[in-house]
Amino acid sequence: MNRIDETFIRLQEKRETALIPYLMAGYPDLETTSKLVLGFEAAGADIIELGVPFSDPIADGPIIQLASEQALKNGVSLTSVLSLVSNLRKNTSIPLVLMTYYNPVFVYGVENFVRDARAAGVDGVIVPDLPPEEASLLEKAAHETGLSCIFLLTPTSQPERIRLISHHSTGFIYFVSVTGITGVRETIVDGISEYIRQFRLVTQKPIGVGFGISTPEHVAQISSIADAAIVGSAIVSLITNNLAEHNLVEKTSQFVAELKKATYGAIGKGQ
Repeated sequence: MNRIDETFIRLQEKRETALIPYLMAGYPDLETTSKLVLGFEAAGADIIELGVPFSDPIADGPIIQLASEQALKNGVSLTSVLSLVSNLRKNTSIPLVLMTYYNPVFVYGVENFVRDARAAGVDGVIVPDLPPEEASLLEKAAHETGLSCIFLLTPTSQPERIRLISHHSTGFIYFVSVTGITGVRETIVDGISEYIRQFRLVTQKPIGVGFGISTPEHVAQISSIADAAIVGSAIVSLITNNLAEHNLVEKTSQFVAELKKATYGAIGKGQ
C-alpha cells in the first residue's frame, strides 16, 4: 500500500472526495513548480499530478500544450522531473503522480524509470498512450516496487474494456469525462453519473474524473459520484494569466483551496 492507497482510504472514511490538481513540471520553471506543489498541499490538495513535458502531448489541449512547450524550452526532461520530486520529498509526503507519455519512459528505460521514480518518491504514473495490453513490462516493474499504474477509461469504453482497465489499474482509475482533449469547459458532460454507476458494477477501486473539470461547482458535482476530481487546464491557465504577478503561488493556491472546499461531505457515491 503506497501513499495513494492510504489517501483514498482516509478520505473514504471521512466521506470526502480527493482533489487532484495538475501542474506541468517546469512551467513556468522548476523552482516555481516546487513552490506550487507545497502551496497546493497547504491549500488542501490530496494528491498532485505532475506533467512531464513532451513534444507531442496528444491527449492535451492547447493550454497544457503551451505549458509543455515552455517547459521543454527551459530544458526540463524526465530526469529533471525526477530530481524535482526527490527534492520535494525533503519537505512533503503528499502523493505525487507523474503524467507522462511513453516515449520518454521508453528512452529512459522502463525498468530504470520505475526504479528511479520510486527512489525519488513518485507514487504513481499515468501513461495515456500506453494501453494495458502493451504495458506488461511497466506493470511488472511497478508491481515489484509499489508504484501505482493508473489507466484510463472513456465514455466510449465497452464492458470488456471496463473490466480490463479495472483489473490492471492500481491506485485509482482515471475516467476521461469527454471524448477529446484536456481543456477548460463551462459545463461538465451530462451522463457522467451513469458511467460511474456502470464502473461501480465491476470495480471497487477509486475512480477519479478529469478533463474539463474547471470550477468549484464542477468539483462539487463530481464529488457526489466519484472518488476524485482532477483539475488541470483551469490551473495551468490561471498560472499563465498570472506569470508576471509576484503572488502567483498564493493566488493559484487560493484557487486550489476553493476547489478543495467543494469536496467536503461528499455523499451518494454508491459504495
